[in-house]
Amino acid sequence: MPTPLLSGPCTVLSLHSRCTAGGTTAVGASNDEVISATEISMTRFLEVSRLAQPSTCAARCDPNSVSARAASVYDRRMWTRLCILFGVTQLVAACNNHCDQYKNEGCDDGQACEAAQGGGDPICATELVVLGRVFDLNSNAGIAGATVVALDANGSAVSYIAVTDSAGNYELQVPTPRNADGSPSTSYEITLRADSSGYVTFPSGIRQALPFSTANPTMRNNRYEIQLPLTDIGLLPLPPGGPATGTIHGNVQGNDNHASVLVVAEVGAKGYTAMAGRDGNYTIFNVPVGTATVAAYAVGYNYERGMSDVIAGESVEVNLDLIDDRASVVSGSVNIVNRQAGEATSVIFVLESTFDTTLLRGVSPPGLRAPEPGMPPNIENTFSVAGVPAGRYVILAAFENDSLVRDESDIGGTAIVHQEIVAGQDVAVADAFKVTGAVDLVRPGANGIEMITGVPTFEWVDDSSEDRYAVTVFDAYGNIIWETGTPKSIVTLPYAGPALSSGMYYQYRVSSIKDPSTVISKSEDLKGVFFLP
Repeated sequence: MPTPLLSGPCTVLSLHSRCTAGGTTAVGASNDEVISATEISMTRFLEVSRLAQPSTCAARCDPNSVSARAASVYDRRMWTRLCILFGVTQLVAACNNHCDQYKNEGCDDGQACEAAQGGGDPICATELVVLGRVFDLNSNAGIAGATVVALDANGSAVSYIAVTDSAGNYELQVPTPRNADGSPSTSYEITLRADSSGYVTFPSGIRQALPFSTANPTMRNNRYEIQLPLTDIGLLPLPPGGPATGTIHGNVQGNDNHASVLVVAEVGAKGYTAMAGRDGNYTIFNVPVGTATVAAYAVGYNYERGMSDVIAGESVEVNLDLIDDRASVVSGSVNIVNRQAGEATSVIFVLESTFDTTLLRGVSPPGLRAPEPGMPPNIENTFSVAGVPAGRYVILAAFENDSLVRDESDIGGTAIVHQEIVAGQDVAVADAFKVTGAVDLVRPGANGIEMITGVPTFEWVDDSSEDRYAVTVFDAYGNIIWETGTPKSIVTLPYAGPALSSGMYYQYRVSSIKDPSTVISKSEDLKGVFFLP
């Protein structure tokens, strides 16, 4: 028997269909009689179509149902044919317009358009939803109107955009490939990004998101649900005294490879970002009042740029379309010196307008990395990154945790690289990126973000060739709150700076110094992060 394309109306008849060059025919399993849509006159169809909506069709097709018996003006054969006709109208849509898994259209409420395991047309299946809350880290109050999006291990958006309610709660539908029975066939690790007016984006600066798995969701409320401590997101309020701001929202055109899109609004030389959801919708909060240039970045594509005047307290719309200009290939090389425990590294591109010169980090468009996203660091010499959109970038080697850091000795190839990429023009970076072995931290934050109580003591592994160490502590806003040092071989240091605040995140960094002031190594960019509950 052919596989049914329709679930819902007339399931009592085991209705199935086949798509033909001339249209769609429907077959009732009771006698395999092919019933043409023209068998029922349009007049009679219109008379009763209001009674034969899909939600009640199956009941009326059942000869024992009250609905069918009450419709005495038509015999059961009439109802059977009418229901089949109603099924045909839906099946024609199924033949010509499958559900759209990137816009999540074409399915009933409570269902999502999902990729089918093994390929083929997408299917409608019970949705998988991440539940959580966005709240103020200082007051624990829920934040209304915040946006939440799920990112994969490469930083690409894998969901649509959820918006929090008045209590800060959100429900985020996360697309997941499905088995033939509609159950999730694949699990993967995701992180969450949250943005809101008046708050610092999470993750950003020293605050990094921790991944969690979509495996083993709970079937509850007729859907698959995931709710974990990691799905609650605390946001830090913006520092007081900032400029008046507004919001930019809109849609970016989808691309053939469904590459994730980072959208950036630049006012002056500073960029403010948002991830577009799978449907291309985005919202950028906290954009200072003034004229903003809006650009979209997706690996392999170039987009037109837009401009808009940002008005305090209001939201303006900017939509961006693809252009035909070719994306570029950027190549270069890495020179690893005194590698110690480091074996190989990676190279990433961050947008220049988002680069923090204190924290030495910025926002990276998904996919702009060598080796390709998802692969462990393996660059020992030459590298190449394809599909780089036009724009201005800071190119960073040894940013990830790989026991290597940028060499800051000022002896050849140690400067931070700023590079402009012009559409259609490939670039070979002239100087090699010089990296060296890192100072290895012991505590806190050596293996990820660490919660501490009381006054922390910093500890690291001795770097044999130093004359002294410099220690710097930052808060989550990128402010330096304490700077000090220790003599040669002294590798523990109790914190003695200003009082640390509950709910705030901090990072300490250790630099190995050769007198008078040459930095010969330092701790890794992503380590040494801690917070007080």
